Amino acid sequence: MMDTLIGRPYGSVMEQQHARTAQTHPAPLELAPTDVVEAIRKRSFATLATTSAEGRPHAAGILYALSNDRLYVSTKASSRKARNILENPRVAITIAVRRAPVGPPSSIIFQADARVLDLDDPDLRQAAASGDLKAVTSHGELELPGGCFIEIALPRKVVT
Repeated sequence: MMDTLIGRPYGSVMEQQHARTAQTHPAPLELAPTDVVEAIRKRSFATLATTSAEGRPHAAGILYALSNDRLYVSTKASSRKARNILENPRVAITIAVRRAPVGPPSSIIFQADARVLDLDDPDLRQAAASGDLKAVTSHGELELPGGCFIEIALPRKVVT
């Protein structure tokens, strides 16, 4: 049985929209994985979506730094972000990528696993020692009372 959308077969509505889109939008640009990682590295702001154990979603703007294919985010251990990740490590990230001076940006979107790191975590300290985390550690974040970091491993696949 075919699903319907507003009384019409869903497939036909989607086919019509796809045909219109194909006429007005060129085929998507294929990017190499290294191009995507470089685009992530050049930025520092993203939206992080988490979900509590009860299934309540939460989205927040974050500042991040990239080191060894992992995003690092400074936050308080008491923050909703950290509490949600401790309950459910699955997260979603959206990074806006401006390609033109006007109009809405494109984006890099992915789902990943995250973990909350104590400030003395060896992986965090190693990434900080490399200098990769200056953008998120230069204001004393590694000594922040009640602070922690969120580490998000880049997945094998992202949507651009």
